[in-house]
Amino acid sequence: MKLPPVLIGIPLLVALLTWLALHAVNIDAGQYDHALAALEQFTKAENALHRDVLAARIGILRNYDPLVREADVLDSSLEQLRQTNAADPDTMAAIDRVAASVAGEERLVEQFKSYNALLQNSLAYFGLFSSELGDADRTGRLAPAVSRLAAAMLRFTLDTSPATADEVKVQLDEFAGQFPPADNAGKVQALLAHGRLLHHILPETDNLLRTLALLPPRQDEDDVRSLILGHEAASRVTAHRFRSVLYLISLLLVALLLYLGLQLRMRAAMLRRRAAFEHAIIAASMHILQAGHHDFDAAVERTLGDMAEFLGSDRSYFLLSDSPARMVVWSRPGMSFPAGWPEQAPALATRFNPVTEGVIHVSAVTRLPRGPDRDLCERFGLKGWACAWSLDQDGSRALLGFDALRHAYRVNPAGELSLLRMALDTVLNAFRRQMIEQDKELLETRLQQARRMEIIGALASGVAHNFNNIIGAILGYAEMAEAQSPPDGRIARNFEEIRRAGQRARELVGQILTFGRRRDVHREPVSVGAAVTEAVSLLHASLPPGTALIIHETPQEAVVLAEPVQLQQLIFNLCTNAAQAMNGHGDIVVETEVHELPEGRSLSHGYLRPGRYVCISVADSGPGIDDATLGRIFEPFVTTRANGNGLGLTTVREVVREYGGAMNVQSAQRQGSRFEAWLPCVAAPESALAGETRQLQRGHGETVLVVNDNRTQLLRDEEILAVLGYEPVGFTRADDALASCRMAPERFSAAVVGRLVPAGEATAFVTELHRILPGLPVVVAMGSVEQVDAETLLSAGSFEVVSQPFVPAEMAAALARALAGSGQDSPQIVAAGEDPRARP
Repeated sequence: MKLPPVLIGIPLLVALLTWLALHAVNIDAGQYDHALAALEQFTKAENALHRDVLAARIGILRNYDPLVREADVLDSSLEQLRQTNAADPDTMAAIDRVAASVAGEERLVEQFKSYNALLQNSLAYFGLFSSELGDADRTGRLAPAVSRLAAAMLRFTLDTSPATADEVKVQLDEFAGQFPPADNAGKVQALLAHGRLLHHILPETDNLLRTLALLPPRQDEDDVRSLILGHEAASRVTAHRFRSVLYLISLLLVALLLYLGLQLRMRAAMLRRRAAFEHAIIAASMHILQAGHHDFDAAVERTLGDMAEFLGSDRSYFLLSDSPARMVVWSRPGMSFPAGWPEQAPALATRFNPVTEGVIHVSAVTRLPRGPDRDLCERFGLKGWACAWSLDQDGSRALLGFDALRHAYRVNPAGELSLLRMALDTVLNAFRRQMIEQDKELLETRLQQARRMEIIGALASGVAHNFNNIIGAILGYAEMAEAQSPPDGRIARNFEEIRRAGQRARELVGQILTFGRRRDVHREPVSVGAAVTEAVSLLHASLPPGTALIIHETPQEAVVLAEPVQLQQLIFNLCTNAAQAMNGHGDIVVETEVHELPEGRSLSHGYLRPGRYVCISVADSGPGIDDATLGRIFEPFVTTRANGNGLGLTTVREVVREYGGAMNVQSAQRQGSRFEAWLPCVAAPESALAGETRQLQRGHGETVLVVNDNRTQLLRDEEILAVLGYEPVGFTRADDALASCRMAPERFSAAVVGRLVPAGEATAFVTELHRILPGLPVVVAMGSVEQVDAETLLSAGSFEVVSQPFVPAEMAAALARALAGSGQDSPQIVAAGEDPRARP
């Protein structure tokens, strides 16, 4: 776990303060004090030693114990000095020199002690014998001689100069000559012996005293004292410096504590303001949530005002560049918004922070460097500015801004300004919630409309199914009559028009039957020019009289892979939408171009990969489309007309998407609109460009098995097949047809399977039929493609699929292809009207 820097710094600071405190105390001062005390003790012991030596010399010292103690004190003082100054080589050298001097002095003292002991002993005996001899001979010659000798000896004890010594020697010699050994000979001899000894010892003893007294002052001792005092002074100076540093650090720590206290106080105040701002935001959120649809903007404006009052702002606003765009503003009385503001706020926010979203805070505009940003702020009268903005994945941008016009901001950016993003999310979520509720209401309305459309679709499907049977009969009899009519005659042309009208009616019924359901459509190369011509022929009858339709020439290579009816419906819907936008007066321009895109291109509603495309454009001279409507123009059920259903353009966009294309819309107010449908361009076969002569492919008497559970429909199918040159054999029950195949397997050349109830019966019948007669080609005629599972039919063995009721031309072509391809190893599924040569 990584420790914070503060936790690491605290032990280091404690260690530093401890180190400074130890050095500030001057722990070496005690050592130096002990050294000076030892040195002082040494000096006192040395002086005492000299005093006691003199005392011993004059005989007032009873014993030599004080001398011994003082010598020991000298030695112990020197040892103590060595211990306290062991780290200083200079001091140790001086101490060693002092110790050598003391050792010499101690030797002299020891020698003095020996001489002085003899001296004092001889003096005592000399005095004793002098007294005894004087007392024994008070009237004779001996007593005066002893007195003279004693006086001379007394002077000699006081003055041991050579003259006095010679005088004592003369007195001793005279005394020895005057008094030979006789009576009291022992005492006389003892007196003379001690006198001669004193004559010898006294000068020696006094010489030792003089030597001790005349010893030069010890410079080494002064050096030791000087060194110790110097180290002590240096130690005191160092301690003083450490105390000064410790004092400064203490002042810094006090200042730091004061600063931290102020920071904590400011932090507490900031937290209180932050909590108050959070409570304000929460209260505003609750207020917005409780607001209805009608007073929603008023609730948001009140929320902006509360937050602006809290921040000390003069203006506040919320912008949402969604579809549709939203803007709510608030300002103090007398402080309106200038032109262009706050619309320019997102651009200014992008200039300050072009990469990421977040919070932008300009405490004082005057502190900004001179440049476009400051000029823009001053242009709109800003003294301070704060905003929070966000960017969604769909590209919509939301911004919550606050303007200070009277003074700069006095808030803490790390405090309440950091909550601006929270405030933005609160307002933005409120708007999102309102839009979701509006979308919910819209979806509920659309759901009700969809349910009504479902009911209408079910009704239309039932009616269309009956019409489909009627139209099938019309097409069948019209084609048979056309085949029996003389070619190039008026009757043949009439039958041709009847057949075309019936074909369009059947396609329309197919569109009604598949309304609201997705289906797999058959696509083929279709000439856009032919689709435009067909759509225009239908438009002329439905356009208002004041609408002019201008058709530009279509390039011959404009061919797309599509279902012809869907392509015609696409052009028809675009032109109808343009006519309705112009309210019956104006020009509709239809133009087709082929473009080669070397690289991808983004359109207003989609993206195109590199390739070759056909662009079908429909332009009108209407009033144009506003931005709010333009963003939702392709959404289902979105319409600007009271009687519109909002499905026309939605169908167009879905068809274009299915074909792998994209839509591009260009519109401006009072300048009209232009819708472009970009579809992938394909290579066109000759049939798509030039068309083919329609001619029925007749049979040659082949026997065809026909199955349909509707007897009336079966009879009509048999009649059509007979006209086409086949010999039909019909069955209303699948079991009877299978039994006939088992009895005569070689009888039938092909099979046509029509309506069987239930719907899955046809698939089961085809499967069993393919098992009995694997090589028999089967054509399935169904009411709609959705009733057929292509994979199931493929595995079952069917060859083609045509519509029911079938058209003679389609059935003739299907049977011709089936019989021609009966030798293939595997069957195939071909939708009605498909040319197998167009398959890759």
